Amino acid sequence: MARILIVDDAKFMRTTMQAILTKDNHEIVGEAENGLEAVSLYKDKNPDLVIMDITMPVMNGIDAIKEIMKHDENANIIVCSAMGHQKVVVDAIELGAKEFIVKPFDEHRVLEAVGRVLSYITN
Repeated sequence: MARILIVDDAKFMRTTMQAILTKDNHEIVGEAENGLEAVSLYKDKNPDLVIMDITMPVMNGIDAIKEIMKHDENANIIVCSAMGHQKVVVDAIELGAKEFIVKPFDEHRVLEAVGRVLSYITN
């Protein structure tokens, strides 16, 4: 399955996402609580997929996506956002994010989005 980096400033959200993904046999290669950590971990771990929150301290998800895409234009990123942030999600997709997940997470929706992005990789 996929090697995944989880990025969210809330530990509870990272833990929830990790539980969903490991139950589906994915490997969590790292967790970051802000965009700056995410960029550094991406360069170090080279994950197959990043699940990225948008609103975070230090560096937000949009800026982190820009930096990751500069480093690797083929990066696979799924954006997480609360309801009502459609403009930000559109911005993230335009920058190269492949999917989005609305918070609070629905396990089925998370796994569907991950499956779609992973199918892009293998096709």
